[in-house]
Amino acid sequence: MKITKETIGVGFIGAGDISVLHAAAVKKCPGAKLVGLWNRNQERATQRATEFGCKNYKTPAELVADPAIDAVFVLTNLESHLEYTQLALNAGKHVLVEKPVGVSVAEIEQMRDLAAKKDLVCLPGHNYVYEASMMRTRDLVQNGDLGKIVSAYVMYNIHHPEEVAKRYPGVVRQILTHHSYILLYLVGKPVELCAMKATLHYKEYTEEDIAMVQMRLHNGALAHFCASFAADDHAADPWTVMVKVIGTAGSTRYSYRDHVEIKPGLVHSQTYTAYQGSVMNEVRHFLVDSLRMGQPPLSSLDDAITAQKMIEAAEKSIAEKSVVKL
Repeated sequence: MKITKETIGVGFIGAGDISVLHAAAVKKCPGAKLVGLWNRNQERATQRATEFGCKNYKTPAELVADPAIDAVFVLTNLESHLEYTQLALNAGKHVLVEKPVGVSVAEIEQMRDLAAKKDLVCLPGHNYVYEASMMRTRDLVQNGDLGKIVSAYVMYNIHHPEEVAKRYPGVVRQILTHHSYILLYLVGKPVELCAMKATLHYKEYTEEDIAMVQMRLHNGALAHFCASFAADDHAADPWTVMVKVIGTAGSTRYSYRDHVEIKPGLVHSQTYTAYQGSVMNEVRHFLVDSLRMGQPPLSSLDDAITAQKMIEAAEKSIAEKSVVKL
């Protein structure tokens, strides 16, 4: 279902930190406008609506009922994603739902099935795959230009204070979800994995601040994930966010550290420009390429389902201290 009207109207359900990046992305997207938002905390909603120059709706139902809104961004906490995604889809709105997309595989399947029934786009917030370097890596892998893939690495080491980390469900769900869809996009699904986690620097928060996963890929290659809120990497060429794919005929590298601004980010001590850039690219693809031109998303809800299966397999591996087949 293509949108042919001159301006695509956007509404935000949720006005937390990530809404700032999405608002900047919508503002720079041609033929799109942020019409309004709703947030459970109305003090925050009023603040954000003033900052973004948009309307503040009294309820999410009022937002999705507005004919000026064509697409809804679900930017709330993980546990409410299904509720608000269903609300928007049932109102005939296209949806971008932030990651982690759902609490369970079953929740994401419900979103996928409802979007298909309504003939609407429901795009998972898999922002990193919209980076040009990620797309180039995928092309090199699929064309065989890197030879036989030997190994893949997705690394994340960014310190998060405890008061920030408390907003999230631990690094397995919050960060390894990113890792999972990146791996799926670049080299495909693993066939087995094992995982470990630890809590090293929180005083009260009980969720993990570091986790690692080892995987075997379908072609026999190995992959490694690391997600850490425990400490920054201060070494030369640090693994702040690093993605590598190594093959017998070549290798690729993507790093946050290639573009750094010495000013605080939303929750980071520095501003990693690539993060905002990936959200910009994702939003533009959703609003322009998908809704305006009818192109499919680079990552689908089926991919989100597979990524969730990987997360649940990692959780099972941690609980059972076992290798889990996928």
